Amino acid sequence: MATLTRAFRSLTGSSSLVLARPRPIPFITPSSASRCSEKIGRRAYTSTKVLRATVQDGPALTQTNRAEVTLRRFWKSVHIKQNESGEFQVTLDHRVLKTPGGAKLVIPAEKRLLALLIANEWENQDEVLKQHALPVTSLLSRAIDGLGEGAIRSGVIDQMMKYLDTDTILFTSDTPSSLVRMQHEHWDPLHSWLKETYDVKLNPAEGFSPPRQSEEVKIKLKSVLEGMDGWELAAFERAAYASKSFVIALALCKGQLTADQAANASHVEVRSQIEQWGEVEDTHDVDYQDIRRALGSVACLLINA
Repeated sequence: MATLTRAFRSLTGSSSLVLARPRPIPFITPSSASRCSEKIGRRAYTSTKVLRATVQDGPALTQTNRAEVTLRRFWKSVHIKQNESGEFQVTLDHRVLKTPGGAKLVIPAEKRLLALLIANEWENQDEVLKQHALPVTSLLSRAIDGLGEGAIRSGVIDQMMKYLDTDTILFTSDTPSSLVRMQHEHWDPLHSWLKETYDVKLNPAEGFSPPRQSEEVKIKLKSVLEGMDGWELAAFERAAYASKSFVIALALCKGQLTADQAANASHVEVRSQIEQWGEVEDTHDVDYQDIRRALGSVACLLINA
């Protein structure tokens, strides 16, 4: 006992040790419980509103949409895989590339070259994405997403028919001599091909009045567009926008013209000006490449190789 007393004395620094008596546990009576319940009832009650996730309308979450939004390269590797049916699919980090509408970008077995071109477009993207450097991908996505059937397809056909009244090759000029020469060189063969292939002769513009085509001609050429599948119609749409010509676009899609020949036919007036006055840097040279990229993607989409 003496040893224990000395141990406590060293801890307290005193010769005596006082131990605290534990507090008694309060006894809850019915009246105190009632008062406690009243206090709890008077307290303000707050709660946090439950937030639920909602799905917003908009484009599908695909690699193409992600690339369009971020404009950054988010993938490390690009591959091509072939499914059991022989169809090709391009993958980014082993995830199948999809269209902006969410459909898988499936390439037929007979278009192996097209799969290589699309894979090459994505592989050659730098850290900052260049959207203009994906011409074949965007064209194929357009064909898959909206031009197979339905209202979008009908609307595109109706819009393309308007090019008959503003076709580039219907506006000829008598001067200068370089322009006249190029018109005969590039446009006369197209008129002959249209006559031989579809039995169609287009009326040229006269003076300041736009050309007007007969209903018979419109019906014949509209039936040609209606007979195109989604891929060919998407190709025709881009070619018409780029060349400003129904006939040049049709000749390119039907294999009558190469992409370079179609580009030269659509830029007859510009080439005549360059021949006379020279090339304007950062204008003519840029246009030269832009139209060939657009028309080149058309030729690549339609080729079977």
